[in-house]
Amino acid sequence: MVKLSSNEEWLDLVKEEIIEPELPICDPHHHLWDRNSHQPIQPGYLLDEILEDINSGHNIVSTVFIECGAMFKTDGPEHMRPVGETEFVNGIAAMSASGAYGSSKIAAGIVGTVDLTIGALAGEVLDAHIVAGGGRFRGIRRAVAWDAADVIRNHRTNPPAGLLLQDDFRHGFAELGSRDMTFEAWCYHTQIPEVTDLARAFPDTTIILDHFGGPLGTGPYQESADEIFEIWKTSVGELANCENVFAKLGGINMDVNGFGWHENSKPPTSAELADATRRYYDYAIEVFGTNRCMFESNFPVDKLSCSYQVIWNTFKRIASGATASEKSALFHDTAAKVYSL
Repeated sequence: MVKLSSNEEWLDLVKEEIIEPELPICDPHHHLWDRNSHQPIQPGYLLDEILEDINSGHNIVSTVFIECGAMFKTDGPEHMRPVGETEFVNGIAAMSASGAYGSSKIAAGIVGTVDLTIGALAGEVLDAHIVAGGGRFRGIRRAVAWDAADVIRNHRTNPPAGLLLQDDFRHGFAELGSRDMTFEAWCYHTQIPEVTDLARAFPDTTIILDHFGGPLGTGPYQESADEIFEIWKTSVGELANCENVFAKLGGINMDVNGFGWHENSKPPTSAELADATRRYYDYAIEVFGTNRCMFESNFPVDKLSCSYQVIWNTFKRIASGATASEKSALFHDTAAKVYSL
């Protein structure tokens, strides 16, 4: 039985005809969890729930799961406990791969997490993830989203300032390259220069910038949208010079981004979303190129603001002027290449 999101009636106020319904899509960023008290919109998001979303009209051929702290082990060494999440997700991926739930391959790629500050021990955890992933494990995310303002919500792991620059973190990070594992950088826009420093220090490791690098729009940043955009542009432009970095385009409809869609009487249409956020997409595509960019849903987190139908229609509006090969890269091929799907 599908467990609907708590804002389902609100989301249903906007229904759209699917733009380019046949266009193949790899959704490279979504979560799966159960009883997640930190996500009040949809505390349960398992196979039935994601299928409900991806079967709403767009041609989702595959997806990539990104860590979210789900189903960690409760026993054994502390540093090994995140492997429980990979075991959990690989079970859902196996169900999907059976074909019994449709042709979409859910969690065809799996990204877990490791505390990289444990240095060489991180390699032991990575190897356990690889085994638990059954051929689907592709890399890790260790989020560093942090801001000095108390009103800004930092990541659930409570990262310290400057984590990407720490020697112990980098000792652990070095374990990724020899295993051909990727790293997801989830930070706020003020931290993008730290991602650039990391990318330069490890040019042979693939780094993916999540959610545009988190441009903030609440708290002390609430009245400075244009100023924040210019700061973001400078930082992202510099980061794009690192050829080992790829950009995920999405995840900009969270409350921290400051657009406040969830506070309106009706959810935004895809046209409204595109108009409000297009400049971020356009600039990222300009500096990274379509072969290093991929659209992402960030579901069910972005479900706070819009439906799965609407978010992918938004991306299709933004890419409306692209060539067929550029669209293939943005919607499928870049993600398939990065995650070896």
